[in-house]
Amino acid sequence: MENLLRMSVSELRKHFLDVGAVPPTDEILGALENDSRAGARQIALKIRRMREKDLREESRLENLLCFEKALWNEGFINIAGVDEAGVGPLAGPVVAAAVILPRGCKIKGLDDSKKIPCRSKREELERRIKKEAQDWAVGRAEAEEIDRLNIYHAGLLAMRRAVEGLNIKPGYLLVDSRTIPECACPQRGVIHGDALSMSIAAASILSKTYRDNEMLKMDALYPEYGFAAHKGYPTPEHFDALRRVGPSPIHRRSYAPVREPLINQRFLRRYDKIRTENVKKY
Repeated sequence: MENLLRMSVSELRKHFLDVGAVPPTDEILGALENDSRAGARQIALKIRRMREKDLREESRLENLLCFEKALWNEGFINIAGVDEAGVGPLAGPVVAAAVILPRGCKIKGLDDSKKIPCRSKREELERRIKKEAQDWAVGRAEAEEIDRLNIYHAGLLAMRRAVEGLNIKPGYLLVDSRTIPECACPQRGVIHGDALSMSIAAASILSKTYRDNEMLKMDALYPEYGFAAHKGYPTPEHFDALRRVGPSPIHRRSYAPVREPLINQRFLRRYDKIRTENVKKY
């Protein structure tokens, strides 16, 4: 310890705070707190705050496992969390994911995708989920299916496809807010499950990142709509594009905001035709 405390403040910072730093023992931390140098005491303060933050995160993750722990204690294995993304957009598919995490798995920072606005953070969590998961799968229902079935039942269809896509047969399903018809294994709908269950939160991240990437592909095919920015959600820019060029092949034509521009476009074409014919007459 004496050798450590002879280090300069910059060396101490590198040793204890930089990426890959060695966590100090309580004895070393106490010595830093009593160091005559303000810089060393500041390092000790940062370490204390980091420890407190880690403890809060550990507690949060433990709470996120409450549903899974209860099922593990009942003897269930291969618990799959299921969630969907894309109910509100005017275009593109509704996407669901099913994720089976190993018993006791805790992924730091994992939360409901709606609470993680940073795309890069979601993508980092996506990579970690896929690495840690025992199994995962994605299912989707296309705009045509949404128009035919309605968004509620299309969402259930996407969920069922995600579950059926798993290579490991789930022993139990934890589903965000509802249950999935025609699934043989036992299941439970958890209200606000993406914020209360580790497995459902993992599914919310995978469904969100998958759908966002799909909409980036659609932006390349239909650049006039700005899908890369709004991912198909109803924004002023999206409404403006619908008014200007009408719906694309991936728009949900059963949605009223999509139907109205379609009606307006038909009216304008008919009006232009009548106007052209009248010009020819006179």
